Amino acid sequence: MPPVVAVAVVGLGLFVAVVVFSLVTRRDPERERLLANLERGLVSHVSAEPELGSNARTGLQALARRLTPPSSLPRLDRLLARAGRPAAWPLERVLTVKVVLPPVLLAVGLFYLSTSPGALTILIVLAVTVVSYFLPDLLLHSRGQERSQKIGLELADTLDQMTIAVEAGLGFDSAMARAGKNGKGPLAEELVRTLQDIQVGQSRRQAYEGLATRTQVPDLRKFVSAITQADKYGIAISEVLKTQAAEMRIKRRQGAEEKAMQIPVKVLFPLMLCILPVLFIVLLGPAAMDIVSAFS
Repeated sequence: MPPVVAVAVVGLGLFVAVVVFSLVTRRDPERERLLANLERGLVSHVSAEPELGSNARTGLQALARRLTPPSSLPRLDRLLARAGRPAAWPLERVLTVKVVLPPVLLAVGLFYLSTSPGALTILIVLAVTVVSYFLPDLLLHSRGQERSQKIGLELADTLDQMTIAVEAGLGFDSAMARAGKNGKGPLAEELVRTLQDIQVGQSRRQAYEGLATRTQVPDLRKFVSAITQADKYGIAISEVLKTQAAEMRIKRRQGAEEKAMQIPVKVLFPLMLCILPVLFIVLLGPAAMDIVSAFS
């Protein structure tokens, strides 16, 4: 099969994957209304008449849950927690995409295989089908990594805000609430979630450990461990916050210096493969042409 046709098949498969993923993971008005009512503290009054297609979606989600191995459910839940549990990607929709997308792409691939058979076509169809099954996992993992990096960058500044609030006379929970209210990033959302866990009955240690488990940020886990030890042994929270903020800033500066030291190594291969050959052609090309013309 020509390479152009193979690229076209891969492009068609990815296009169908994106279309199906966007259709299945579109926003649910009923879910958004329920979340809005819960945030206002009101009781939701859901209409007795189901929306068009709701029964089909529910049946498809139940089928997807039955077809999904039970061992993969905790892993997907951890990926969703690390990604911040996006409103458009609940667990049921992710399971539905993982079940619906591979058969759709496999059907498209078999249709194309019937018109243009070949070993390369079979390999491409199988590869696209397998990748489509793990596509939601890859997207959630990528979003979780980006979110963890943002939390790591925001941690030092947030600790400084909490230190100022504690030194001004606020308690640690009040300082955390103020930092979560004034902040706009993922770390502020996680702080608000931690305070909500404490308010619903969890112990502070469980809520802090849940914060570290959801985010999977090493620096934040270290901070949670320090806060837990300070709460256990009666150490002043302000001193712990100062020490942790200073360490986070030093670590962030060291990380920036490390990335700066890696730039020459990363630039070396593009320089050798892309820039130097063109430079040699420009410099040695006329000489080579003169030598060829002289000997000819």
